[in-house]
Amino acid sequence: MERLPCIEIETAAHPTAAVIWLHGLGADGNDFASLLPQLNLSSCPGIRFIFPSAPSMAVTVNDGYVMPAWYDIFDRSLNDKEDESGIERSAKAIQALIEHECSRGIAPNKIILAGFSQGCAMVLHTGLRYPQALGGIMALSGYLPLRDSFIKNRTPANQQTPIFMAHGEWDSVITLDRSEDSKDLLIDNGYTVQWNTYAMEHSVHPHELVDIGNFLRRVLAT
Repeated sequence: MERLPCIEIETAAHPTAAVIWLHGLGADGNDFASLLPQLNLSSCPGIRFIFPSAPSMAVTVNDGYVMPAWYDIFDRSLNDKEDESGIERSAKAIQALIEHECSRGIAPNKIILAGFSQGCAMVLHTGLRYPQALGGIMALSGYLPLRDSFIKNRTPANQQTPIFMAHGEWDSVITLDRSEDSKDLLIDNGYTVQWNTYAMEHSVHPHELVDIGNFLRRVLAT
């Protein structure tokens, strides 16, 4: 599989950790790169941030308009038919990014998966099925897709992986209760979830960036 195009930013030479950060529907790898200075990570070891761009595809819910997307969305409820083949295809591409970082000397338990919206769905789906323990999962303004097959397909390697979930209280794109359902499912199945809500819509809040920085410093210090 051809590797996804990525923007890479290293906070120091010879990084010992990596954060693979996925954008949402219609965005690209530039979406979150500009936020790094706000995370206050100067006390951390060197981190390589990887911001991949999803391939462009026709998105059904947007009248077939072609845009960057990790998978197709058939309706706005997100609860009915899901694009299982598209999700699995993107999961393989994300796994390839993880394995590329491992080949560059980063241990799996120093790799963090982060994602916003569709990217959030992909990091939850991919990270909890990955066969080696990762350093953490940051799930921002999204949900766990394919929940009916989650229990069967998850792997024990990431049962103890720290999960940071954040959502906007006024989000009308992916409603708060949709994300809460995913959080509850994870907690009910023994996962450790740090849950945060913010007075925002489908976006990123300044207080959220502080909490993300705190999460990264904590998981990368262990």
